[in-house]
Amino acid sequence: MPNSRLFTPILIGGSLILLINFALRASFGVFQIPIAADFGWPRAEFSLAIAIQNLAWGIGQPIFGALAERWGDRWAIILGAILYSTGLILTAFATSPATMQLLEVMVGFGIAGTGFGVILAVVGRAASDENRSLALGIATAAGSAGQVFGAPLAEVLLGFYAWPTVFIIFGVIVLSCMAFLPMLGDGKPATRRELEESLGSVLGRAFRDPSFLMIFAGFFSCGYQLGFITAHFPAMITEMCGPINPMGTLASIGITTTSALGAVAISLIGLANIVGSILSGWLGKRYTKKYLLAGIYTLRTIAAAAFILMPITPASVIIFSLVMGALWLATVPLTSGLIAYIYGLRYMGTLYGFVFLSHQIGSFLGVWLGGKLYDAYGDYTLVWWVGVGVGAISALIHLPVREAPSRLPVAVPA
Repeated sequence: MPNSRLFTPILIGGSLILLINFALRASFGVFQIPIAADFGWPRAEFSLAIAIQNLAWGIGQPIFGALAERWGDRWAIILGAILYSTGLILTAFATSPATMQLLEVMVGFGIAGTGFGVILAVVGRAASDENRSLALGIATAAGSAGQVFGAPLAEVLLGFYAWPTVFIIFGVIVLSCMAFLPMLGDGKPATRRELEESLGSVLGRAFRDPSFLMIFAGFFSCGYQLGFITAHFPAMITEMCGPINPMGTLASIGITTTSALGAVAISLIGLANIVGSILSGWLGKRYTKKYLLAGIYTLRTIAAAAFILMPITPASVIIFSLVMGALWLATVPLTSGLIAYIYGLRYMGTLYGFVFLSHQIGSFLGVWLGGKLYDAYGDYTLVWWVGVGVGAISALIHLPVREAPSRLPVAVPA
């Protein structure tokens, strides 16, 4: 049965796994310039590798959600951790773009097995109705906590080791998430009717529902914006930001280059999102989720447009990172909570996995277009404006969503 307490071993263990997952995943943008410089590759080559990773993550999410619901959450997480670790270690030995891009498929599937689709379903099923939205927000915030130190850790390690060695170190670190598996329960609380309904029936009902399709489409822009910023923002800041004042505050705390500022920007996004995700989960219990989502996408659109229209300076980078960070993964507890509320808990992981696939298609395009358009035009301005446009569309598309429990099929007497 769902636990009436908020902080349970399941929530704590799941949060720690997400923390490790996202600490490593959020660091990939720091490797853009070192890998391109090492091999002399165009920016688009490594961008495509990370784009493929994001797409594989999205494709793997409903698969791992279904595996967890069929064989158990722990087995899905173990498989994910092994794939994640193996992919990172093998990537360290890649010497051609095609090899690296192929290996990122393995990394992407590993992220799926240890990421939101599986873990949020575990947390959501274990939480009471009263605590579910906030519990999902706390677990989401744990991913952001990993982001706080993931990119700076990569930056520090790159100061001592070559990038292949750092990938190997990260491959070992990701295996540590299996230490928290004993904290996760295997229970799958649901109503009797939900337990009797098959996965195929639930999927058919969802994909015939215009609200599900609108949620699916709306999550695309979240992936586009997050994918682009995670993969390209450090390099964008390194190359487009104005100089850091050697006598200023940033220099006094050790940030003396725009490269270091780029890594710190990703960390600040994660730091602000700890607050944003928890606040989003808290608000999700009290207010209509679809309107909260529309508001978040509207604020993202305004923040991104304002940032690119003004001169890019160290101050504007910090302000934008904090504002975007507060909105960064605030969509996740609301979107996953909306899925659970409308369609029930039994197949929450698989249904959220399909919605997350849209997110990762957006991530693929954001990362890939970032590199492609950079090579074509020499900067990131055009791909940034595409992100502004899709964010505005997502704000609008959530408004017609019908936020009410979906009716289960009526049982026919034998």
